[in-house]
Amino acid sequence: MTFTFNGVAQILVFFALLLLLTKPLGLYLVAVFEKKNTWFEPVFRPVERAIYWACGVDERREQGWKAYTIGMLLFEGAGLLLLYLIERIQSALPLNPAGQTNVDPLLSWNTAASFTTNTNWQNYSGETTMSYLTQMVGLASHNFTSAAVGIVLAVAVVRGLTRRSVQHLGNFWVDLTRCTLYLLIPICLVYALFLVWQGVPDNFSGYIQVTSLEGFKQLIPQGPVASQEAIKMLGTNGGGFFNANSAYPYENPTPFSNLIEMLSIFAIPAGLVYFFGKLTGDTKQGWAIFSAMAILFLVGAFIALGAEQAGNPQLTALGVNQSANEWALAQPGGNMEGKEMRFGIGSSTLFATVTTDASCGAINSWLDSYTPIGGMIPLVNMELGEIVYGGVGSGLYGMLVFAILAVFIAGLMVGRTPEYLGKKIEQYEMKMASLAILILPAFALSFTALGLVTQPGLAAIANGGPHGLTEVLYAYSSMVENNGSAFAGLGTTTIGNPSFVFYNWTGAFVMLIGRFAFVIPIMALAGSLGKKNVVPAGAGTFPTNGALFTGLLIGVIIIVGALTFFPAYALGPIVEHLQMINGISH
Repeated sequence: MTFTFNGVAQILVFFALLLLLTKPLGLYLVAVFEKKNTWFEPVFRPVERAIYWACGVDERREQGWKAYTIGMLLFEGAGLLLLYLIERIQSALPLNPAGQTNVDPLLSWNTAASFTTNTNWQNYSGETTMSYLTQMVGLASHNFTSAAVGIVLAVAVVRGLTRRSVQHLGNFWVDLTRCTLYLLIPICLVYALFLVWQGVPDNFSGYIQVTSLEGFKQLIPQGPVASQEAIKMLGTNGGGFFNANSAYPYENPTPFSNLIEMLSIFAIPAGLVYFFGKLTGDTKQGWAIFSAMAILFLVGAFIALGAEQAGNPQLTALGVNQSANEWALAQPGGNMEGKEMRFGIGSSTLFATVTTDASCGAINSWLDSYTPIGGMIPLVNMELGEIVYGGVGSGLYGMLVFAILAVFIAGLMVGRTPEYLGKKIEQYEMKMASLAILILPAFALSFTALGLVTQPGLAAIANGGPHGLTEVLYAYSSMVENNGSAFAGLGTTTIGNPSFVFYNWTGAFVMLIGRFAFVIPIMALAGSLGKKNVVPAGAGTFPTNGALFTGLLIGVIIIVGALTFFPAYALGPIVEHLQMINGISH
């Protein structure tokens, strides 16, 4: 491990800024979802009422967990079909200056599933596949709605944990409307203007043809980029307007824009943790969860930074290898392969850590070029459940499931019925929590195995050996965890070939499972806990608002992750690291 002052300082400054944002944003979330006055009430309240009237929604009527979940599923299903339709007929729709043709049926299905589930996995290049209208009405609108759905599901789960003896968790349609109007739209309006100031285009101009210094003709894409980039990052979506994503200067032009984009990924997930503490009536409960997230984030960020700053020991000596009569290469300053010069190693590894701690999936460097340990950190971040701040909403409710598991283990150790926030955790709650925890790794590992034993799966792998295994494992982990980033080593974009068919079909399936099969047991858990009354704390009650609970929670997360995925790491990035330090290449 090697560290530079610049890299360490970037991590610490980023975390300090996140701390400053957490409480004010958390208090604003309380105002939005507890229907208190907000700054935007005079502007958006009439719009909100009009939406309820047009949709026939009674904002005073709340729903049980089943009705809340069914409403969410119906809304997401309708959105999926609408996006599929837009892609299939985009050539006949306006705002298509580049003359993009209709999207392939299978690619349309995969993309619709991807953006509906907040995964934003992209088996296409945005600038050569999607029209402006598809980018805006199809993809960017899903960036808003899928983010809002994740947030309101977390709010419903928090209500289940904090309310006493209730049948209802809120109203899905009201929560969705308020989240979009009062939270996402105002922030994104300011955010998009900031990005335009930094140099991100937002227009309907046609592509510009230029002649390079070498005399080659080149098309420079244009489009409504800033407006989509804002919600892409704030909503932890990650799907880029361009193929190169946030490594492309039109999406992420400066170190300042890079910092703000990273902060925006963590802002709402961190604020939701404070929101949770506030609704419990004890903000220490929220800070205990926040501390667990912070420790896991900082450990991952420093490991990734140290691995990339150290670089590849096989490429550190400059000169002639006399025995082989070959020139050896050098990596002065660390492993810069696949990274943008304007960001360097510090900002690149921090960005990769942030986007995989959250379910964002945006990239500003190519993970396929990272060292084995540097590339393993994003993989581990996802496979812990993306609960280190995590996606908007999904990070909090995923972490709360681990919190329930932690108090259950603590209760077993002392022979006492476990409690969390004064509510007894019994057989039903543990079944739902266990189901939620096991669903995602089961599908990630089983489909990785399928990809490694079938011809279409193997044919897409660009690299042999342990690195190739990591590429497939990363792909399915990213899809089932609704992250959307990739190792960039799988050839899955050539329309019509067997690998394209295999990864698009299986990918769409695991993305839908990762979103909805995961959240249904969590909502059932919240509904069950909402009906329970609070038991007064006694001498044997395990406190969940201090350092001991934070330590136990981190331990449970690491143990569950290690028991589930360590064999795969041992066959992939770990053995690749051992090969690297022992001078073995393949």
